[in-house]
Amino acid sequence: LSQMQERNSIIGDNYRWPHVIPYVLDDSLEMNAKGLILKAFEQYRLKTCIDFKPWEGEKNYISVFKGSGCGRCLQSSQNSLGWHSAMDVPFLPALLTKSRTHSAGKLTWCGRVKWLADQGGSIPSLVFPHGTSGVHGNLGVHLSSLPLWHTAKGTHAEIHDFFFFLNVIASSLSFMDTCSFELENICGMIQSSDDNSDWQRLSQVPAGPNSDHTNMGECKDSGYFMHFNTSAGAKGSTAVLETRILYPKRGFQCLQFYFYNSGHESDRLYVWVREYTSAHPNGTLRLIEEIKGSPATYWQLHHVSLNVTSKFRVVFQGMRGSGLSNGGLSIDDINLSETQCPHHVWHIRNFTHLLNTSPAGTAGRIYSPPFYSSKGYAFQVSLYVNGTTNNPFNLAMYLHLISGANDDQLQWPCAWQQGTMILLDQHPDIRQRMSNQRSITTDPLKLSDSSSTYFWDRPDKVGSIASFPNGTTFMRGPGSGTSTFLTHQRLRSRNFIKDDGVYILLTMEDISHLLSTQPSVSPTFVLPNSCLDNPCENDGVCVIVDRAPVCRCPAGDNWWYMGERCERKGSTQENTIIAVSSTISVFIVMLIVTITTAVCLKKKYSQGKENGESLTLKE
Repeated sequence: LSQMQERNSIIGDNYRWPHVIPYVLDDSLEMNAKGLILKAFEQYRLKTCIDFKPWEGEKNYISVFKGSGCGRCLQSSQNSLGWHSAMDVPFLPALLTKSRTHSAGKLTWCGRVKWLADQGGSIPSLVFPHGTSGVHGNLGVHLSSLPLWHTAKGTHAEIHDFFFFLNVIASSLSFMDTCSFELENICGMIQSSDDNSDWQRLSQVPAGPNSDHTNMGECKDSGYFMHFNTSAGAKGSTAVLETRILYPKRGFQCLQFYFYNSGHESDRLYVWVREYTSAHPNGTLRLIEEIKGSPATYWQLHHVSLNVTSKFRVVFQGMRGSGLSNGGLSIDDINLSETQCPHHVWHIRNFTHLLNTSPAGTAGRIYSPPFYSSKGYAFQVSLYVNGTTNNPFNLAMYLHLISGANDDQLQWPCAWQQGTMILLDQHPDIRQRMSNQRSITTDPLKLSDSSSTYFWDRPDKVGSIASFPNGTTFMRGPGSGTSTFLTHQRLRSRNFIKDDGVYILLTMEDISHLLSTQPSVSPTFVLPNSCLDNPCENDGVCVIVDRAPVCRCPAGDNWWYMGERCERKGSTQENTIIAVSSTISVFIVMLIVTITTAVCLKKKYSQGKENGESLTLKE
């Protein structure tokens, strides 16, 4: 690098990652960790323009392996954070760091970035091989000093939107559309001419809803939703609303929206897709889902899975039923992304009352309805609203297997099913959410703490008797989870509680395919040799690059060495002093120029005045 470029924090396009980052999941990783990392990649696809793919021999890649935690071998210190405190958070500093001047050399020499992941309870920590004798753990991007960082780390949360500020991201790979109907153009949606009624953009309806879901009536002169009035018109009357044309990339999508039914139970909402192909340029309609149910006095969250491969529109069709209606059907806060929908949704209403009245411990514990995984395992989630006895003022959440209809046909102990519990941040834009999540993987060899029985064996073998609200008895296995899922303070800080309710999204999926070893690929580059003589100063390491010796300079939290022989030291304090000195110098120069200009103008004005007076006297 040139001397001028050495001072630049971004060292050029030649040192930047491609948009698709190769990765390796080392065999030392536990199964739960592998599943979490893949979920973190999905978050990046949703909220950034970065994608990931398995390593195929590329020169630069990210390797994730199990280690002993975060630390700097040069200082023999340890600095660990919670394992899933932000599984997706550290990858961005890794990618940013590769483009920084004082760390690019190490990454070029090493050829890869490694994650040191202590799965016993610490976050993956970025480390760089430094020379041949140790590991130097300088991140290069120091986020921990930012106040906003402390709200993101340690929260088991999705990627925070302040990463967009750092990375200046202009697009997303898997995000497709969002609409809260706050603008009159209703996000480019169109009303069909083939129906006999219309959707209306309203802020309230006498029969309900009283407000939109976006702002819940808290913002004056804002807060709109789309409403189809079923109190008028004949049976079978319809209103059709179509989104703008969308262009899929992945072949699967998840449509999420909030629905309010103040009409009659016979009223229907149909979700269609209009697909455009060369054979059908005007589009063909395909019914995806029919939504029905009794009227309710609250907004309800719905997920609809789509599998579209050609350009398309999403179509919302409301239909009036045969019964007497005083209101109609309403929709709000629509989000569409190329992600997988959650398998199940647990809606807990009157949650503020539960928070205020539930005691800590088992007396304040509630259970979800029973759910089934895609493989047929029955499971349930327990929630300690006010935490456990030893950990109050937190949400505690645990996953249980329960006896089900398929137990005789299933494999026991339950093997490699990863259950994910997500407390939804109900922000209207999916890209701005920081939902809180926890994943549990069923290890078939895990033993119960106090016995030799397998933890994830048949519930009727290792569980205890329990009963549903209707009195039906069943067997509930032991629970696995965390007593510190989310603090009450954090719970109230965002949009987790909305319309006095919370949503817990549940998914249980088979991850046994992650047991297989990722294929080993021979690297396409040769590591440089060490120099015979070390010309580097200040503990710099010399390596041979393109048959020439190159110094790799050490760096710390707020200092670094630079130059051909690491002879010059830089620091954040020095940069601050230079910036302040430069500002003062510029100010002084401008002040001198201003004073000089003023004196010259005054002198010129005085001379002009004297010349004028002289001419007057001569006349």
